[in-house]
Amino acid sequence: MAVVGESDLRPGRSSRWRPSSLRSEPVVGLLFILPTVAFVVLIVFYPIVETALMSFSKVNSLAQREGFAGVANYRELFSDTVFLRILAQTVGWTVAVVGITTVVAIPVALALNFNFRGRRLARALLIVPWAASLMINAIIWRWILDGQYSIINGTLMKLHLIDQPIIWLGSEQTAWAAIILVGILVSIPFTSFSLLAGLQSVPSELYEAALVDGAGFWTSFWHITLPLIRPVLVVTTLLNVIYVFNSFPIPWVLTQGAPAYHTDILVTYLYKRAFTEGQFGPAAAMAMLTFLLLLAFSLGFSHVTRERTGVNAK
Repeated sequence: MAVVGESDLRPGRSSRWRPSSLRSEPVVGLLFILPTVAFVVLIVFYPIVETALMSFSKVNSLAQREGFAGVANYRELFSDTVFLRILAQTVGWTVAVVGITTVVAIPVALALNFNFRGRRLARALLIVPWAASLMINAIIWRWILDGQYSIINGTLMKLHLIDQPIIWLGSEQTAWAAIILVGILVSIPFTSFSLLAGLQSVPSELYEAALVDGAGFWTSFWHITLPLIRPVLVVTTLLNVIYVFNSFPIPWVLTQGAPAYHTDILVTYLYKRAFTEGQFGPAAAMAMLTFLLLLAFSLGFSHVTRERTGVNAK
């Protein structure tokens, strides 16, 4: 009589199917991820490759490539003083919005992290602007800043602070300030809730130990809170830079770049060059420059923050 070994009774030890199943596992895995890979290639990589080809090609008004143009589209961009000014405006807009948003969102997140009566209501009110789309927010703010019927002008005139309505979106200075203000206000909810999530992951025992040692609020903030929420702060800043740099609805709905391109950023100027002027070649070059700038910033920012985190950890 054949003796049945203990190893033969273990589940999954059958020699009939185990080798073949091991050989088929990579194939099955590839079949599972193939639709996702195909989707990513179609939605992400194909537009990038097509845009890159267009940026080095002669493109007609129907967005059809008609031959190789070399770096002519890029040369035209860098000889365009309007483009260079708008590039500087975009950098300034991004730094102002992201910087001020971060500075404001940190105390907002700290306040929402305290246990006080009405905290749930405060969090719910803060999330309302975030729940609405950027386009809706921009339309509402365009109405608020309207030169003739705006709430701001009406309030200021009732308080006798101004004698006549101010055309907020009509002059270069006030329009640019208004766009930055709206960009900050619509960015605060996302940043605040991201930082709030980071704050709630900080162990309360650390604050209790710091309090026993005589540490005050600011000491605890600089030595406990800020170092522990730094990873969240880094990711949130990086995402905000990408979102704000590419934010089309706010400047377009509020001013469409008026007056005289002084409130344009790269994405709105790109739209004008492509779909208003029909210059798809320079627009494609602008799109590639935007992509490369954001890619370089993302890699550089991640590298610098990773190095600083590693140094501090040591």
